[in-house]
Amino acid sequence: MSKFPWNDRAGKLSAIKIAALLAAFIPLVFITTGYKVNILGPRPITEAIHQTGDWAIRFFLISLAITPLRHITRWNRLILIRRILGLTALAYAALHFSLYIADQNGNLLRVASEIWLRIYLLIGFTALLGLVALGVTSTDGMIRRMGRNWNRLHALAYPLATLGVLHFFMQSKADVTQATLMAGFLIVLLLYRFAHARGVVLSSPWTLLAIAVLAALATALAEYAWFALATRIPPMRVLLANLSFAYSIRPMWWVLAAALLPALWVGIKPVANRQARKLNPVTPK
Repeated sequence: MSKFPWNDRAGKLSAIKIAALLAAFIPLVFITTGYKVNILGPRPITEAIHQTGDWAIRFFLISLAITPLRHITRWNRLILIRRILGLTALAYAALHFSLYIADQNGNLLRVASEIWLRIYLLIGFTALLGLVALGVTSTDGMIRRMGRNWNRLHALAYPLATLGVLHFFMQSKADVTQATLMAGFLIVLLLYRFAHARGVVLSSPWTLLAIAVLAALATALAEYAWFALATRIPPMRVLLANLSFAYSIRPMWWVLAAALLPALWVGIKPVANRQARKLNPVTPK
């Protein structure tokens, strides 16, 4: 195996790994630049804390999406970037926590007290510890050393993602648009996982279409449930807002659109392949 993260297992440069590494640094560049040029608002550290946390859950969900996308697209080289994306999520989560410590003037006793007293911080810290456990055991050596225990430990990825999304909701207060969006994407991934575990073929466009519709509806219900349980904003008003496009497009529609892309891919690819064969017929030797 290559010692360099931008090479594949054969030691050759991998375009997909280079792309993943570049993508990992782009949010950090924007956050750092925003801090330097003072465009992160009146409380730049607080904004940087929020943005690094947002990117932590985004990269974590993208890493979880690699396996179902590999099954759907049959592009096995996607597996090369799963570890990079997972470690990127850990890096942003660690930076998120480090910035929070800095915001508390480095007072670790105060940080520990806040984590113990505030449930959303305790949930986030638990998710961070879980990510650290997944990160330090992600090497090939640890995979061989742990054997089946490695699979048991890394099965915690989805519960940890759920904790991350819950932390996102609880710290977002009234505006939970982004948190709802992440919850919707997590629901899509959970439905993929459930279908695959039951032997359902993910290469069927009808299966993927059903998952997209179910995930979109579940996203709307999750948003409704949050407002019903955690805020004084009338939840029915939020639910009905999904039917209006006058001001914004609600998360359920973004989830539906994103989840429909794999269904379109699976549905269109055979037609495109047939057309390609007609245009370039194989001549017998």
